[in-house]
Amino acid sequence: MRRRTQRATEFRGMWLATVANRDWPSQPGLGAAQQRAELLAHLDTAVANHLNAVVFQVRPTADALWPSPYEPWAQCLTGVQGRDPGWDPLGTAVEEAHARGLELHAWFNPYRVANHTDPGRLTASHPARLHPDWVVPYGGKLYYNPGLPEVRAFVEEAMLDAARRYPLDGFHWDDYFYPYPVAGQTFADDDAYARYGGAYPDKASWRRGNIDLLVGETVRRLRALAPQAAFGISPFGVWRNASTDPLGSDTRGGVQTYDDLYADTRKWVREGWIDYVVPQLYWHIGNTAADYATLVAWWDGVARDSGTALYIGEALYKAGDPAQPAAWQDPEELSRHLDVAGAYPSVGGHCYFAATDVATDRIGAMATVVADHYPTVVRTPSPR
Repeated sequence: MRRRTQRATEFRGMWLATVANRDWPSQPGLGAAQQRAELLAHLDTAVANHLNAVVFQVRPTADALWPSPYEPWAQCLTGVQGRDPGWDPLGTAVEEAHARGLELHAWFNPYRVANHTDPGRLTASHPARLHPDWVVPYGGKLYYNPGLPEVRAFVEEAMLDAARRYPLDGFHWDDYFYPYPVAGQTFADDDAYARYGGAYPDKASWRRGNIDLLVGETVRRLRALAPQAAFGISPFGVWRNASTDPLGSDTRGGVQTYDDLYADTRKWVREGWIDYVVPQLYWHIGNTAADYATLVAWWDGVARDSGTALYIGEALYKAGDPAQPAAWQDPEELSRHLDVAGAYPSVGGHCYFAATDVATDRIGAMATVVADHYPTVVRTPSPR
């Protein structure tokens, strides 16, 4: 018989993604009332599954789900970037989440501008059009250049505006810093490196320095501005492979966050820069390249005694997907993840990708997690 687990406090989150209308709104151009009803339904789904936190994507592509003075209204709302949807999604989400006993963590993407490379498709007042020198096309998308100090200052200001306006419980970034590498393409930041990279031994170190500055500056400003809001990051699950660095995990990940995204996530945890980390451990138990159990053990070791809370990102979206390996066709796989993680004292909870999958629960994997591990509602831990 499965061992049931219940902690007095535990982070039980779900990501609610808005980029390309992944989870919400179900399609662009819905009326305000229908958008609101769909949003509240997602919050109600979280409550019904005994979750206690929603990580809501409010800045998907350098646009905003609140009335920002810095960036246009998000295209995912009306289908037209910059068009006022007639209501305040983030303000409503915070209010309604709190009314249901849920925490609301606002999720921002610092540098992604568009999922295409045509600046002319952005609204005329978009900062990326007003400052074309800030933007780099790469891999079929547009990005702000992390190597420019003026870009860093702007994106910090744009994101922190939400923390000024609303009583957020969390301020959250995912795994996108420098873009994931695309074979045969080069991220064109030579000019910025020539201007600003003189203090670094090489371009890779300079790029990591840029991301360190973004994290460090944002954390300091957030703690002064909204001390109740925990700062969290959900990185790609492999920092470095042990074959690259003896401090790395016993994995063979094709991407290494430190080397490919220029994000030294291990340092941020070990040195207590951030309040919580949610590594995306989106592999099954026994995966030959990146075993879930191996990575939980590695992250537990990284987080232990660091002062940074550790929650595990879970790939609910893979459960029952016929394109995934056999392990993901078993509705018990995800519940076994919580069994594995429960053996490690640093693990303080889990977060599920993503909201639509929590609602549809294709093969009952989420229902199994709830039955086995979430018999009642519990509070979230407080990493601040």
